[in-house]
Amino acid sequence: MTYKILAFWTLGITVLIGLTTGCSPKNSAMKKDGDHEFTNQLIDESSPYLLQHAHNPVNWHPWGEEALQKAKDENKLLIISIGYAACHWCHVMEHESFEDSLVASIMNEHFVPIKVDREERPDVDDIYMTACQLISGSGGWPLNAFALPDGSPVWAGTYFPKDDWLNVLNQFVNLKESNYEKLEETARQLTKGIRSQDEIVKTIEEQYFNQSQLEQFSSNILKVSDKRFGGRAGAPKFPMPSIYEYLLKQFRVTEDPELLRNVNLSLTNMAEGGIYDQIGGGFARYSTDEMWLVPHFEKMLYDNAQLVSLYSKAYQATKIPLYEDVVKNTLTYIEREMTDDEGGFYSSLDADTEGEEGKFYVWESDELAEVVGEEAFPIVKEYYGVTDNGNWENTNVLHRPVTLGNVAAKFKLEKQEVMTIVDSANGQMMKARDKRVRPPLDDKQITAWNALMVTGYVDAFKAFGEESYRVKAIEATDFILSNQMKEDGQLYRNYKDGASSINAFLDDYAFMILASIDVYEISFDEKYLEAASKIAEHALEHFYEEETGMFYFTSDLDPPLVARKTELNDNVIPGSNSALGRALFELGTLSYDPELTNLSVQMLSNMNEYLVENERSDFLASWISLYNEAVNTPYEIAIVGPQAAEKRDEMVKRFVPDALFLGGETEGSLELLQGKLQGDETFIYVCQNKVCKFPVRDVEAAIDLMTR
Repeated sequence: MTYKILAFWTLGITVLIGLTTGCSPKNSAMKKDGDHEFTNQLIDESSPYLLQHAHNPVNWHPWGEEALQKAKDENKLLIISIGYAACHWCHVMEHESFEDSLVASIMNEHFVPIKVDREERPDVDDIYMTACQLISGSGGWPLNAFALPDGSPVWAGTYFPKDDWLNVLNQFVNLKESNYEKLEETARQLTKGIRSQDEIVKTIEEQYFNQSQLEQFSSNILKVSDKRFGGRAGAPKFPMPSIYEYLLKQFRVTEDPELLRNVNLSLTNMAEGGIYDQIGGGFARYSTDEMWLVPHFEKMLYDNAQLVSLYSKAYQATKIPLYEDVVKNTLTYIEREMTDDEGGFYSSLDADTEGEEGKFYVWESDELAEVVGEEAFPIVKEYYGVTDNGNWENTNVLHRPVTLGNVAAKFKLEKQEVMTIVDSANGQMMKARDKRVRPPLDDKQITAWNALMVTGYVDAFKAFGEESYRVKAIEATDFILSNQMKEDGQLYRNYKDGASSINAFLDDYAFMILASIDVYEISFDEKYLEAASKIAEHALEHFYEEETGMFYFTSDLDPPLVARKTELNDNVIPGSNSALGRALFELGTLSYDPELTNLSVQMLSNMNEYLVENERSDFLASWISLYNEAVNTPYEIAIVGPQAAEKRDEMVKRFVPDALFLGGETEGSLELLQGKLQGDETFIYVCQNKVCKFPVRDVEAAIDLMTR
């Protein structure tokens, strides 16, 4: 596999690029067209992010063949501007530049401007983000790329103040007129570099996966961890749930206390920090500091979905009450603010309110005193780390810097008395906060992120046995399968206002297979495994590359871009290939399909050298979770008989991240269940690699059989 930075001719663009990693939006409410001086071609789009730009004087076009053909016909360069609805700096640049008539006149006269919602079109974003990283070594949003009429990039940067943006525009106007050949040469170099980034060779030799290498992966992660506050050392600090899910899996095998200590340090500090909404539940996208204190206030569905899963599993391993509170409060937030009436889940909440970042969430000391009352305020102030001058921009981000015991001791109260006061104050603060102008909502529903939320609900049900969580998981899965899947297993990416759109990408397929398997495990309804199989078959037919043994991010049914990328690394969301590798492994195990499990192992084998040689295992956490499954064969827990559901629900509460559950009141159609129904008795079979131990009736006895 090749990862390299090429030395590109820089076209003489001499402007300081302000790179940003986080973002957030304006209110996306649309007025009637007659109330606006300008209306461009984004007006017919459904994306809230695109609609926010529909009345810019810039003549934006949505991504598509029509815009590219216009550039070819008029011999103009493309400007491809990419962002998302929770992106703060995207909208700073909109206000400063894209709402400005002078800027718009240059863009409209000399370029074909295209606006892209990166959440709808991650494939387009990946092309131009890779170009930006090749040129500058870093990236962020807003992402602004210049390209030839065929879409081949020639240069890219992120946020620009107005004067700098005007400078860049004018330089490209001059370059096109004076030295178009060099633009073409740069485009060739960049496109070559983009295509080389994901090069990987199919491994023919048998690979040896072993426990000692897993221990090295764990050591690599611990080396870059923050020993004081948890998470990865430094700032900004992202939650990265897949790292800690791996450490929990590895702890289950090794019982190494250092692994669990690292997980608990990170999860506790996140839950007590400002990145967690102490009043309303749910997590912001990342912390701007190393202490988890000041978040970038946008709330993304994919973060909260994965963190619900993580805290649920951590609770199973530790029984720490804080983790239960986090899961339940976060799911209350999801239901209250992020759930559609049809059962799906919205994408994000903005960081900004009325143009101010975090305004909805922060408190001034005097305001808080008035809300909670004179008697409670000193306790609440101490508990949430409130200061008279504020801990961020003269306001307070609520966090929990001292222990409950310390607060109780300071005020000579019992712990329960303190919590009674705090709980009452929380209710008062929520009522006051609900009167504020709310952050704008991006209400599009993305299949991959909805699937992650389904898995979150499944994991919460497993940990806590709350029936409403199982109901939510099943309802959301049925919603996706009814609205986002065609008869042949093909998926749509996007759902909004009752309409499905955009052919899905590999991450949609991977996470939907995993979610369907998860729902099968808590329902024993085989229709979900059948759906998973259909989705997998479609992915194999339209995304698989035989030559490399890996999967492209885009389907062969999609119009081609300048490069067809293969996503290999993991990040804040597991990469689509690692997620699909795990999905195929689990599906193949449950369905006794060696073609799927062998393909998963082949994918892991292709990555093995890179995994072993790369010391940054924290960027490969989903892959090394699959590596863990290859070394430590998952248990297949078959539960068959009249009480199968009851025994399953009792057993899934245990900390068994290395187990897959199947069964039912009857034997069903799965091969592993055949011949296991014994009259009116319910038996639990603990199996590995299709070899089952003597059946038992008792859950405790079954747990005892699961020894490494």
